[in-house]
Amino acid sequence: MSKERYGRKLRGNILVYLVWVLSTLLTLLPIYWLFLVSIRSRVQLFGTPSLMIHGVYTDNYASFFGDATFRRYLLNSIIVSTSNAILVAILAVMATYALSRWRLQGEQNIFFWTITNRMAPPAAFLLPLFLLFTRVFKFGGWDLFDTRLGLILFYTVFNLPFAIWLLKGIIDSIPIELDEAAMADGADVKTVLLRIIVPLAAPGIAISAIFSWVFSWNEYLLAATLTSVNARTITTGLAEFVTVTGTNWGEMAAVSMVALLPALIFLALVQRYIVMGLTFGAVKE
Repeated sequence: MSKERYGRKLRGNILVYLVWVLSTLLTLLPIYWLFLVSIRSRVQLFGTPSLMIHGVYTDNYASFFGDATFRRYLLNSIIVSTSNAILVAILAVMATYALSRWRLQGEQNIFFWTITNRMAPPAAFLLPLFLLFTRVFKFGGWDLFDTRLGLILFYTVFNLPFAIWLLKGIIDSIPIELDEAAMADGADVKTVLLRIIVPLAAPGIAISAIFSWVFSWNEYLLAATLTSVNARTITTGLAEFVTVTGTNWGEMAAVSMVALLPALIFLALVQRYIVMGLTFGAVKE
């Protein structure tokens, strides 16, 4: 390789690294600023803005850990998001297997109709869902308003179409001959699902569960509408820092930082499945 060509390649690599470093800094800057706000007193917050750390004000975090209400909000978010992710993964595998393997009449129409349920903006469902939770279900003996079960079932309805869409191509890429061979040996549908489909589609199932968990954890609008006190999540609890006398920015930032930790830990544990799950089944022979 000539020196000129080597020089062009080196400059290209340096440029790529600089772009990646700049993108990383721009991505982390809001989180760093949120951390700065969380460790500053109200007097410091309304002083001259600075990106430097000048002392640590821990009362913002102490108010969160000393408040049982916000600890309950955090627990609600963990329970609702985790339960929703597990339920969505189970239902998505069964639904996608039926769409992929069984020759259903109008299969494509069913699949498209399922996806359209995810295309509509969540705000369009606010009024009908509020009436369902407070009137229809309660009249039928199901009091789902302001309950964890209600949020879990509701998030499942919204996240399931995305999981089905994600798993459809993955299960389609698994040869149907494997199913037929197993059934020829006496296996039933349950055995085929547990012994063949689930192990082979594990990366895709993992990524669908991950996205369902993140969507549920970050959701605010519908959780604020369908909960009141008992089942409020940590994202809806942030609105309580906006009062008639002003906004408690320091405490809000502290709670936001604490709310970030479970999501960061969860994503750090399963990050290796993200790329694997998104690329699995993308190429079909």
